[in-house]
Amino acid sequence: MLQTHALTCRFGDITALDDLSFDVSAGQVTGFLGHNGAGKTTTMRAVFGLTDLDSGEVRWDGVPLRQEDRRRFGYMPEERGLYPAMPVGDQLVYLGRLHGLSAAAAQRAVDAWLERLGLGGRAGSKVEELSHGNQQRVQLAAALLHDPELLVLDEPLAGLDPSGIDAIGEVLVEQARAGKCVLFSSHQLDQVEDLCETVVIIAHGRLVATGMVDELAGGGPRRLVVRVEGDRAGQWARGLAGVKISETDRGAVRLVLAEGTDSDTVLKAAMAAGRVTEFVFERRRLSEVFREAIA
Repeated sequence: MLQTHALTCRFGDITALDDLSFDVSAGQVTGFLGHNGAGKTTTMRAVFGLTDLDSGEVRWDGVPLRQEDRRRFGYMPEERGLYPAMPVGDQLVYLGRLHGLSAAAAQRAVDAWLERLGLGGRAGSKVEELSHGNQQRVQLAAALLHDPELLVLDEPLAGLDPSGIDAIGEVLVEQARAGKCVLFSSHQLDQVEDLCETVVIIAHGRLVATGMVDELAGGGPRRLVVRVEGDRAGQWARGLAGVKISETDRGAVRLVLAEGTDSDTVLKAAMAAGRVTEFVFERRRLSEVFREAIA
């Protein structure tokens, strides 16, 4: 288990981390969420000793993290950490050797991960010759070569097409099921909701919410999704007592019902406006949990 305990980090007058504490358990994919500048990257860099802390400590299995522990971790930074003009295969073997693998073991790991990530024929290509999505896959391979116990990824899904998101997402889930700790940050909350069992949400360097996705999504007031033909904006629901429009999405209107609001009254109002093609209760979406947490 990875534990951050009371992390505080200041850059001049800016407090990047403010007494931040949370855990990342093995066997789960944990989403690390927050607005730009919330402190996610600073936290990740602190795990690897790349950022000095003013106070607090990072722990691994309950004891303060040591440099030798970090050799068993994998890190995928948001900024590209690869040599653009170096062939992919040579570069990954070199990085594997830095993690303590023999030349033969590094080559086996490189071959296996390039094949697994759909890059089996690109070992001789330079990184700069690859698409953005394939560069992301190479960067992920670099983090996985030495079979890390903890995998920390900063915005690994950024800029990817659906196939790239699926490919990287499958690997993250596989790693967690193999008993690894997996922590990744993302602004793509739909993907986080699909991939993660738990989330950690921070704002201005402080923890504002954490827990199982299902538990966080199941809390709060009742929610309805209603679709009325001819009214994609949900005008029929505006002004209804005890009803708040949370969002509209391709003709579906998501409503939040106040305590005591009768859903039958909502249904009658929708039917009076047109043909009702969808009327279902729904749990909170992670985007709603996020917005409420950082408000």
